[in-house]
Amino acid sequence: MTSILGARRALLLSSVPFVYLALASGTAQAQSAASAPSDEILVTARKRGEDILKTPISVTALTSEAIEARGIQSINDLSDYTPSLKIVTSSSGRNDRSFQQIIVRGFTPSSSLIQTTSMFIDGVPISSSTGLQTIASPERIEVLKGPQSAYFGRQTFAGAVNVVTKTAPDYLEASVTGMIGTRDNHELKASIGGPLIEGLVGFRASVQETARGGSWENQGVPGQMLGDQRTRAGTLAVEFTPAPNFTAKVFGLISENDDGPNATGFLSAYELRDPSGAVIVPDSSNCAIGTNRYFCGTLPGLPAGTPSTNTVDTPYIQDFLANPQGRVIDPKNGPDGYGLLARFYHLHMALDWDVGSGITLSSLTGYNNERRSQLSDLDLYYNTTIPNSSNDPGARDFYDYPYLVEAVLKDFSQELRASYDDGGPFTATVGGSYLNATYHGAGGGSPGGLGTTRFSIVSGKTRNRTFGAFFGLGYEITPELSINFDGRYQIDTMYAYAQPTGITIASDAFAPEGFYEGGSLLAKETYRNFTPRVIVNYDVTPEMMVYASYSRGVNPAAFNTVFLSNLSAQAQQLAADAGLRVAVEPETLDNFEIGAKGRLFGNRLRYSLAAWYGIWDNQLNANVINLIDPANNQVYNLQAQLNTGKVKMYGLEAELSFALDEHLTLGANGSYNDSDIQELTAPTVTGLTGITDFSGKHNPLASRYSASASVDYRRPVGEDVEAFARADFTYKSGIYTNASNLTKTPDMTQVNVRLGFGNDSFRLEGFVTNLFNNKAYPNAIDFALLDSTFQYLSTNAGVAVALRELRTFGLRSTVNF
Repeated sequence: MTSILGARRALLLSSVPFVYLALASGTAQAQSAASAPSDEILVTARKRGEDILKTPISVTALTSEAIEARGIQSINDLSDYTPSLKIVTSSSGRNDRSFQQIIVRGFTPSSSLIQTTSMFIDGVPISSSTGLQTIASPERIEVLKGPQSAYFGRQTFAGAVNVVTKTAPDYLEASVTGMIGTRDNHELKASIGGPLIEGLVGFRASVQETARGGSWENQGVPGQMLGDQRTRAGTLAVEFTPAPNFTAKVFGLISENDDGPNATGFLSAYELRDPSGAVIVPDSSNCAIGTNRYFCGTLPGLPAGTPSTNTVDTPYIQDFLANPQGRVIDPKNGPDGYGLLARFYHLHMALDWDVGSGITLSSLTGYNNERRSQLSDLDLYYNTTIPNSSNDPGARDFYDYPYLVEAVLKDFSQELRASYDDGGPFTATVGGSYLNATYHGAGGGSPGGLGTTRFSIVSGKTRNRTFGAFFGLGYEITPELSINFDGRYQIDTMYAYAQPTGITIASDAFAPEGFYEGGSLLAKETYRNFTPRVIVNYDVTPEMMVYASYSRGVNPAAFNTVFLSNLSAQAQQLAADAGLRVAVEPETLDNFEIGAKGRLFGNRLRYSLAAWYGIWDNQLNANVINLIDPANNQVYNLQAQLNTGKVKMYGLEAELSFALDEHLTLGANGSYNDSDIQELTAPTVTGLTGITDFSGKHNPLASRYSASASVDYRRPVGEDVEAFARADFTYKSGIYTNASNLTKTPDMTQVNVRLGFGNDSFRLEGFVTNLFNNKAYPNAIDFALLDSTFQYLSTNAGVAVALRELRTFGLRSTVNF
């Protein structure tokens, strides 16, 4: 940014209702006290330009310079440098990019489909984290912490993540970046931008391929690596400025994730042998709870001979993947073997019109279309010797459990707002929004005759339509003291539809009995909520601001419909008596926060501190209800999302950036996020551990402590050439696998080092990531040991662990034209 006017123009062009930060914990090239212009750091968290250190919201932001300096390529990398942010990639026995859960401040979602944190591109909501999995040269990335419902709507319950794209430059410019590294890590990225019609139309376009080879050799399939990932993406932004007071921007993104077999390890609590007595799965447990073997304390390392998984693309697998029955994605657009194929399409348009007298009218329109398909080996071990218990025609003669999961997500959103700020003590924003989103999933697999007698099952579509009206009012009581009151009234209507083949409901325990044609309405529920936020902030000195706030968050509800067609009338009544419901209530959060922000030593030290406390009520949790259908004596394990919890949440956050001199900059941030379960019903965990009272326990899958520190040294080595050296250290404390808090992952650390030189036109660096080759599991979930007898299915008999990327050496170069 070269001027306040230029910064304001960038904000108008992007039309992003989010915090903008040019320098905080993330700036790669911190400016010295003499050159750091404090008045040029603008934010729009409350729909108007403000100094970042005067904005009373807890936010972490990384600029494009910070992203480049750290080598950030994905949202997983982003979490390493963001206090209170945790990314979980494990679900249902897999660790891949189709099941990412974004956790802010320890608010663990009950499933990958019921997030507690919303994601945005230029302020436009996106349906899942797929759109953020590759960081395609953004201008900045922001993570807002705490409820943001008042301005930004549904599922900003715990916070929001926003990727801000770059605007079109005023003159023609281009850049090319290339990277090569060990294990076939590579990146090629090119961008170009400039005016098409001087003063009227500008553009920016980019293409990118990022790939990495897996870090873990599949012990069952010699020579095959687990964890291969490749992403290709292209973007195009076109900006129109037909008048000085009117701007329009159209942005499009296409990306494709094409990944190999995922890198998941399995720690079994029981031993599994083949018919000859050879150990296929070793017993890694270290304790017993009643009759169940389990893990107590920190999880052990991987046993010898693992990871091992059957991911051979045989004709059996190829025939299954080529069959369209039970699919929501055309087989030709799905994976051609074990792995993931996901495509994401995004389009949005932003309009801003300064009508005068301090009034600006804005429109933000967005569309997303995502489709993903993933095949994995669900049993998580390699075997061709255990006889198959299935007698299906077309089944293999040995036991194995391939499993396919697919999903199609589409949404359309529209926001209109008017903002008023004439430089006086009063500011205001009013607006309305609309979101229409659908989800259609399919999944299935077995040891049986896949693609012959057994197929994936297509579920019915679900849909949510959300209308919201929001406002923000601010008043400067004195030059030092201000008060702001924001609010949103939101109407969420949720729909569940019958699967394409139709559905017969045998009882009216959950819905009127009878036959429902494919696509017909099964259930509908409407929820109305008001989410306020009150903020009071006070300038203690011109260089220090303190604030206090109260905000309320609401997370939309969910439907449980999968079980409706499977059960007899008697079994449905038993399920209803056991507490199963089709529609559940929204989760709520009452959040209280205090904080301080400022600068010291002539702007060489910048800091942001926050403490918060929240009451999370009506918490949704994944529950399993076991019952025997009286009609056929078949055992069912019914999975459903139910309101079974209440948790007290609290924590501390700090971010610091200190320019010791013009050459050396230190950065540090950290967070402490704790939780105290007040009420919880978790039948699966109780069945495994015997624990029924979870009071005082910590939420699973969330790190209590996180921190990062950086050292950045830069010195001229010639005319217009600068040498640099940088080291980054990150830490995440271990996470519990469930609410019993009996089992946790090891603490995770990582050290990255970068050395290089360059100027505005050229940059060359060498790097090492995960310098000490730390192998701590980033995520772990309870999982079942699957075998041909299914004897360990009722109680989780192991833990599926995510395997991280190991030490990587590489070279990166960027040329700017």
